[in-house]
Amino acid sequence: MRTKWILTELVGTCLLVLGGCTTAATSTGQGSAAAMVPPVTVEEVGVLSKDIPLPKGYLPPAALPDSLALLPPPPAAGSAAKAADQEAFEAAKLASAARLTLATSDADLNWPHVVQSFEPLVGTSLSDGSKPHVEMLLRRAMADGGLSTYKAKNNYQRVRPFVENGGGSCTPGDEEALRHDGSYPSGHTAIGWTLALVLAELVPDRADAVLQRGYDFGVSRVVCRVHWQSDTVAGRVIASATFARLQADPVFAAQLAQARRELAAAGH
Repeated sequence: MRTKWILTELVGTCLLVLGGCTTAATSTGQGSAAAMVPPVTVEEVGVLSKDIPLPKGYLPPAALPDSLALLPPPPAAGSAAKAADQEAFEAAKLASAARLTLATSDADLNWPHVVQSFEPLVGTSLSDGSKPHVEMLLRRAMADGGLSTYKAKNNYQRVRPFVENGGGSCTPGDEEALRHDGSYPSGHTAIGWTLALVLAELVPDRADAVLQRGYDFGVSRVVCRVHWQSDTVAGRVIASATFARLQADPVFAAQLAQARRELAAAGH
């Protein structure tokens, strides 16, 4: 999937402005606004079928992990792994009403909804505008996490479980688009796991609970019948690879430091 990217060269400050961010060289107290990174649509990022404003990610396309090279092919028909996927699909039918409600909620990647289930675990708001560096850090990282899945996703075009088995999903309004969007690896899972990894870095004393929520975010895709279990495993692998790449990005590192200061000022 072709994606238009605007790249920045200066380490700096990102503020929530019209869904985008302004990058400035502020770590040394010198420099001025260098570039405006505009919002992107979901069609550009390739995460869902409807528009959800997202800022550009930190990583240019060439720096994203190569999901096609890193991941094995999805389980083949008749394999033990494919049988395990089908077993997980059948088991998901037994999910409680409460778990199905959570899975349906986890399908919504709109900001700020996507992070609100993490907020009680972190112990502070991540989306009320009081911590702009935290918000932009999460929003840009989740864009990288979602986009990183698409090289493999577009190559394999794996059929989703609700299509193969019939019976629909927990998000009927998304089904038509999902029929034409490859299942492997799971972009939602990659986004949830990326958010969890970034938050675990920011609030290490809350890491266990945050990572469990991030893991369950991927499980929700199986409960919703829109992803196979192996899709979610692969999504976490790619998210982890993306997070590792982000550690070497100077803008990400600078914004992470600013986000830590914001959380410290808020008592975290």
